[in-house]
Amino acid sequence: MKALIQRVKRASVEVEGKVVGSIDHGLLALVGVEKHDDAAAVEKLLHKLLHYRVFSDADGKMNQNLQQVTGGLLLVSQFTLAADTRKGLRPGFSSAAPPALGEELFNLLVTQARTAWPHVATGEFGADMQVSLINDGPVTFLLES
Repeated sequence: MKALIQRVKRASVEVEGKVVGSIDHGLLALVGVEKHDDAAAVEKLLHKLLHYRVFSDADGKMNQNLQQVTGGLLLVSQFTLAADTRKGLRPGFSSAAPPALGEELFNLLVTQARTAWPHVATGEFGADMQVSLINDGPVTFLLES
């Protein structure tokens, strides 16, 4: 699994003009599921999402994680993160999980995240979503499980 995370001042997801998920200060995670992913990959990625130190401490160093700053976590499925872009001018999706597996593992990530952390919001799997954010920094990292 992959997650492109962005430290945000706020972020939201709209589907058909309606906000379906939003957070204030925290992390926006665009999540891609690959065909070899499983429940262990979900657990590993969730651990990174909750514990990766991207927030500033009192000295201005990235030393605090999402839980330490009581931030929100906005999870948005994005299968294009699983694209192979190494050659050519068009992405290939042979490494992406089939939709059913992608949805199953994304939903497992959401369920486990909500069990572990009270401030979790989501987009809508497979929907045409509009994501708005104010990137704080900007700070952006690609996490892989």
